[in-house]
Amino acid sequence: MNPYWLVAALGLLTQFFVFLRWVHRRLLDDEMRRAFVRDIGTNHLPHIYHALRLIAAQLDVEIDEPPPLRFTELGRPDKHDL
Repeated sequence: MNPYWLVAALGLLTQFFVFLRWVHRRLLDDEMRRAFVRDIGTNHLPHIYHALRLIAAQLDVEIDEPPPLRFTELGRPDKHDL
């Protein structure tokens, strides 16, 4: 067996594993980002809107109702919308 083929195969195998590691990390980052945005929308935005309404009431300022929170996860029809 030619040693140059062995070196080329080792290089290709190394690049393949680096690529798999990159794809795995990318998927984890997307999942964490999706969970963070959902958490902000469901847990923190209602409290922020409530505090904004209290401040507006103290200042006698009329504000519109906050928009309804709805999440649409593209590519994930099994997940429920909020």
